[in-house]
Amino acid sequence: MHEQFIRHAISLAAEARAEGNHPFGALLVLDGQVLLTAKNSVFTARDPTGHAETNLVDAAIGQLSRDQIRQAVVYASCEPCAMCVGKMYWAGIRTVVYGLGSDELATLAGPDFLIPCRELFQRTAEPVVIVGPLLTSEARAVHEGFWKP
Repeated sequence: MHEQFIRHAISLAAEARAEGNHPFGALLVLDGQVLLTAKNSVFTARDPTGHAETNLVDAAIGQLSRDQIRQAVVYASCEPCAMCVGKMYWAGIRTVVYGLGSDELATLAGPDFLIPCRELFQRTAEPVVIVGPLLTSEARAVHEGFWKP
């Protein structure tokens, strides 16, 4: 089941890239149903914090109960950055599944403030379940040729 949702997140990343944004996508799943989807909007929204995960959490906070958010799973095309980890945690997300790992992303995009999400979530008061990396080759493909060396 994880693979189906990671592929959906990767397809959202491809859409974000086609729209002129960084290639990242995310979705929120509850009881096997996709509730919300989001894409990176850094360039089109002119907002450097417009990551797929932050956009997803914003939508979730506006549309779902705290209980629904706590029970839902975030699927992200790439390992969430430090900013996204903080926002997800404070919103109540307690399960994250991702495709491309931050170490792989660093080889493509450069090591700009990439901290593995496990390191950050290990320091939280409440446990967060983390699954990933998954479907690394597929998740990497949407980034190939995007980042300048």
